Amino acid sequence: MNAPALAILGTGMVTGVGLTAPAACAAIRCAIDNFQETRFMDAGGEWLLGCDVPLEQPWRGRAKLVKMLAMALQECLDEVAGLDPAVTPLLLGVAEATRPGRLDGLDDALLTEVETELGRRFHPQSRLIAGGRIAVAAGLWRARELLVSREVDRVMVAGVDGLLSGPTLAAYEARDRLLSSQNSNGFIPGEAAAALVVELARPSETPQLLCLGLGFGTETAHVEAEEQPLRADGLVAAIRAALAEVGTTLAATDFRIVDVSGEQYGFKEATLALSRLLRERKAEYDIWHPADCIGEVGAAIGGVVLAVARAAVTKAYAPGNNVLAHFGNDDGRRAAVILSYQPVRVF
Repeated sequence: MNAPALAILGTGMVTGVGLTAPAACAAIRCAIDNFQETRFMDAGGEWLLGCDVPLEQPWRGRAKLVKMLAMALQECLDEVAGLDPAVTPLLLGVAEATRPGRLDGLDDALLTEVETELGRRFHPQSRLIAGGRIAVAAGLWRARELLVSREVDRVMVAGVDGLLSGPTLAAYEARDRLLSSQNSNGFIPGEAAAALVVELARPSETPQLLCLGLGFGTETAHVEAEEQPLRADGLVAAIRAALAEVGTTLAATDFRIVDVSGEQYGFKEATLALSRLLRERKAEYDIWHPADCIGEVGAAIGGVVLAVARAAVTKAYAPGNNVLAHFGNDDGRRAAVILSYQPVRVF
């Protein structure tokens, strides 16, 4: 059964390789990164690499999250004509509650602080989603509920996060999760904010990027778990659920954009899911992973992935117009999104 389609009207992005969506997407397309030595040292006495967002002042912690998020949201407000925050809910993804080194005050203060930074107030249905890397997908699900109920006409879905803090890096290094002089199977930490504006798809002869399907699952053999072997059950369930909402198969998608950020686990899981779901031969089936350029950015990756997908299909450098995006948290939660760049016709 087909679910109501969401149209992505605008995007905003702040990353270490660009402070706007067009700049960041252009850098990612060219495989430009901004990995530099940080002020943190690993257990071997070498400086850790990271991808820092260069702002005009050296803000840190929650203050920097607010600045990055406000920039991404303002970009959306500038792009989408007539977008009024007062009647537009903001569904804001942040780090999950169990994330090592998670900043204090995210749940209580972040929404209020970004409203103050922008000088605008969002619709009372605004809320935080402490969902980590699946947060933006969860935000799209909630946005669809709000739009179908006709409570609002448009919704902003955003994510902001950063892993460049001492407690976070120390915890991940202790778990052998960071790329360092002592560990080659790890990720490079980064920080970012990304935002989307969505509405229910309306009849249009002009192609637009549509979110056609959403799916969720739970993986028991996740990266932090003792359980083995990994069969990618959670990711398979999420992708199947998203495909079922569209009424199609994986073979109908042209390429993938994922949140994999350097660890072998993520690539293995994506490969296993593909082997279980793809039943037709495809000569090519690319997998894109923007974290190669911006590092591991946690809850911001969902918005980054969708903004990259939108730039690629609208500028015609994507391998096709139908996209699978998928995401996974360390605690086993998985999410999948089916996107398509097409006109919306009335039959």
